[in-house]
Amino acid sequence: MSEHEPQPLHRLVEERLRKLEALAERGEPYPYRYDRTHTSAGLIADEAALTAAGAEVRIAGRIMAKRSAGKTIFLPLQDGEGRIQIYARRDDLGEEDYEAFKKLLDLGDLIGVSGKLFWTNTGELTVHVAAWQLLAKSLRPLPEKFHDMSLELRSRKRHLDLIMNPESRVRFRRRSALLDHVRRFLIDRDFLEVETPVLQPLYGGATARPFTTHHNALDQRLYLRIADELYLKRLIVGGLERVFEFCKDFRNEGMDRTHNPEFTMMECYAAYWDYHDMMDLVEELMRQLAAKFGRDGRIAYGDHELDFSGGFRRLRFLDGLQERTGVDFRGLGREEVRAHAERLGVPVRPEMGADKILDALFGELVEPTLIQPTFVMDHPKELSPLAKGHRDDPALVERFEGFVAGFEICNSFSELNDPREQRRRFADQMDLRAKGDDEAQVMDEDYLEALEIGMPPTGGLGVGLDRLVMLFTDCNAIRDVLLFPAMRPEE
Repeated sequence: MSEHEPQPLHRLVEERLRKLEALAERGEPYPYRYDRTHTSAGLIADEAALTAAGAEVRIAGRIMAKRSAGKTIFLPLQDGEGRIQIYARRDDLGEEDYEAFKKLLDLGDLIGVSGKLFWTNTGELTVHVAAWQLLAKSLRPLPEKFHDMSLELRSRKRHLDLIMNPESRVRFRRRSALLDHVRRFLIDRDFLEVETPVLQPLYGGATARPFTTHHNALDQRLYLRIADELYLKRLIVGGLERVFEFCKDFRNEGMDRTHNPEFTMMECYAAYWDYHDMMDLVEELMRQLAAKFGRDGRIAYGDHELDFSGGFRRLRFLDGLQERTGVDFRGLGREEVRAHAERLGVPVRPEMGADKILDALFGELVEPTLIQPTFVMDHPKELSPLAKGHRDDPALVERFEGFVAGFEICNSFSELNDPREQRRRFADQMDLRAKGDDEAQVMDEDYLEALEIGMPPTGGLGVGLDRLVMLFTDCNAIRDVLLFPAMRPEE
């Protein structure tokens, strides 16, 4: 093998293990802690005072490159906030310590160093190393550069992505800031943050297939929640008039650029509100987010500039279909709707009723065109078994979905609070299940009992937080905003 050919991984690991043994002879190679005085960002912020005082600093981080010239070594040390250059010289460390620093440390190793700050001739702030300590040996080599990592590898090995890609670290810090803003936005409006069960004896609140598990002590089948809606509305019945939850939901479905089987939702409910109030809430939230994380109420996403400063366009569901297809679907039966779907190239499953076919048509033909912020309103009744019937059209419900950049970011109802009508809707859903629709909702007697106590008029809202982060970090795939997305097993 030529010296210029890359070595097999096992040889590189063996070589690093030998270096680890040599380093262990100098002291504990995996110490319990390291007392650092500054981060890289802290050094930069405090540079003037530290330099003037000639203060010794202690920093820690990962070696990301190495450049030696005779009796000196320069290398960038990376911590959680950025990078700072360090400079080691044989005359300062002594020959033995310098040779160990030079020959036994590798890219990826975590070290701590102490020394004073100075500016190099090229104008780079640098720590002049007076002493160093190994904190953890990187036994596996880092990728040579970020571009060597495929998109799949970055998602599968997120730790490597975060080490090699500063943009990835920035993205996940922004995710945290976005979620924090949403939480504070709701708390400032008197919403109470609550927690509801992830393991549920019945699943509900959405049309989706659940994950199932078994509780050994209770000898009971349980489901991972697909939504927390029905539990939050029980709290409205109980007199907690404004509630919200940041919830992990789980749906046993396919994966694509906007779907992961485990995802994060925010759901909130407000007594005495309807879906118009929730539209106002969403518009104000998005205006605030665009002002904080965008520019002048606008954000860039892909090739588009999305403008939230003027609110959301209102588009009725059936009007949107008619605009795209030229067909007025009001009052059409299943076979007529199915025939139009076939003509338009949208597949139809045998168990799908007319409204489900309309939903498939809308998803295929209309949703991708909804680039600027749009509320799609007033859906067919079968699609929304938990929404209140429309006050002006009994065939529809009071519901809206918020779309931006061609995908849904939120869903809202004027909540159905008539227990008699809710029982009829659940019964209709059970009929659909009997016909083969395994996403239809199930009869929930406990929830119906709660409704029978009396629930005030209520507006409800669910926001897909992962998709919200996609928008505000200009990411095209949900897996890029999840630290650990679901992935197919490696071959």
